[in-house]
Order: sequence, then structure tokens, then C-alpha cells
Amino acid sequence: MPKPSSAPPPPGAITPDLLLMLDAIARHGSFARAARELGKVPSAVTYAVRKLEDNLDVLLFDRSGHRARLTPAGQTLLEDGRHLLRSLDDLACRVKRIATGWEVELRIAVSAVLPLEPLLDLVRDFQALGGGTTLRISEEVLSGSWDALASGRADLIIGADASGTPAGAYHSTAMGQTQLGFCVAPQHPLARLGRPLTAQDIAEHTAIVVADTSRDLPPRTRGLLHSQSLIVMPNMRAKMQAQIRGLGCGYLPMTLAAGPITAGLLVDCPIEDVIAPTEHVVYAWRAERPGQALAWWLEKLRSPRLCESLLGVS
Repeated sequence: MPKPSSAPPPPGAITPDLLLMLDAIARHGSFARAARELGKVPSAVTYAVRKLEDNLDVLLFDRSGHRARLTPAGQTLLEDGRHLLRSLDDLACRVKRIATGWEVELRIAVSAVLPLEPLLDLVRDFQALGGGTTLRISEEVLSGSWDALASGRADLIIGADASGTPAGAYHSTAMGQTQLGFCVAPQHPLARLGRPLTAQDIAEHTAIVVADTSRDLPPRTRGLLHSQSLIVMPNMRAKMQAQIRGLGCGYLPMTLAAGPITAGLLVDCPIEDVIAPTEHVVYAWRAERPGQALAWWLEKLRSPRLCESLLGVS
């Protein structure tokens, strides 16, 4: 997305800056959190939105509850605004690609089931190229990876579940598979049962989850029981730390959990009549001619050694 500027918008104008504010507030449900993300003081965000509401003579947010919620008018403005922001991004990228072959920005969405560390060496090597492309790396959960690619929030997704591929013109390449384990801390009651767990055993304890990050595609869940109480964490590493502290239970990708299991911080519990689930993962990009930055990353991802490192294969 375009970077917010510090210059004040002209009266009544719907600018990219204001659309970015609306997007951040809608995602966080909070003016204060949106301001923190955008590097602004909360009063500036509140003033800008109220000024826009006055100029348009509409209410964009319902502020009556604990979360700021979009009104129907605000939802319409945000949905159309997101299309506009993506169009501006695409225009800037096309112009620079024509001039230099390098994208203005390359957006890479990495699945939460994969560790980021193996990609950091590639980031350093990419910087050394001096192409001037800004890297924007995000973490996505469940359907969020494909949603990011389909909506234009990402140019490349790494570690997406192959079974969740939506309709559309995409290229994808298989990386391998990840295994999930049902993990709890050694002091958790489920670890003390000394037998395969049943659904009833699991239902009696709090599940630690990370919410699907999809915005447009139907969200998914994995391994949840309807009767379970939940704690929703902001990312996969926070989920794992919560489980290490004994706050709850849940599935974890072995790409991340293998180390804590070996160290005795987590226990991988067998579940009655259930084989440990696996997920076939791919990296994917849109079916169009890539710029030099995307082409460079696609070439690096062809390395079996890199894929093995991301999947925790020794």
C-alpha cells in the first residue's frame, strides 16, 4: 500500500492516507492501535476521521461498543478504497518495472506454519543486489495466504496449504509437507493422562488458537471442538509460548514445535484414532510476467535445501 504522507489532505478529499487509516481502524477495531501502526498520535487519527465524516456528512464508524465498527457507509468506502489503493500500488509497480525491471515493492506472505529464520539470509542477499525494491514480509494463517495473493496484498506466498487453492490464474510449486502435533506443556493435565487423548478429554480444556487472517476468502479452523473455550493469540509464536506456559492446548506445526519438544518444554500427545495431520504446502504467485525482484525470489525458492530448511527436514 502507499506510504502515508505527513501533508494534510485538502478539505473534503478522500486521500490514500485516509483510506489507510480506515483500513487500520477496521482491522484493529481501535483508533489507538491504528494510530500506533501508522506512527501517528491517536488524536490525529480521530480528528482526521471525524473531519472526513463531517465533510461527507456520513458516519463511518459505530463507536458505541468496545470496538470501533464500520457502518454500512464506512464498509462501502473501505471496500472500494482498498481496490483504489491496490490500483495505485499496481500502477507504481508497472511504471517502475517498465523503467528499470525492478518492482517498487515486493510483498511476500509467509505461512505461520513456517519459520522465518531461513528466509533472513535471502533477505540479506536480496539487499546486496541494490535493485531498490522494498520488501514487505507478512505472516498469514490458514486461508490468509491465498487470500493475500488473490486480493493483491501479496505478490508471492510461501508455505500455503495446497488444498486451499482458490479459483484464479496462479502458478504454484510444491515445497513438501508439514506435520502438525497436538501439544501441551508437561505440567498440563492432558500430559498426565498417560494414554491417547479422546475428543472429550480435549473438549474439557482451553484451546490456544491463531485466527485465520483471510479478509475475503472463507476463514477456516483446524482441530477445534465447538464446546471448547478459546484464547486467541496474535501469531503462531505467541500461541506456542502460551502452550509452553500451560495456558491451553492445540495443534502446532512441528517446524516450530520440534525444538521445544526436544527441550522438554512441550509434549506431543497422541490422539485416539487420529493420525497426526499433515499439510502439503506450496509457494505461489500470480500468473503474470514477474519483475526482477519476484523472479529472483522464485529462483531461490527452487532450492531443495531451502525448502527442507523451511520444513524442518534434516
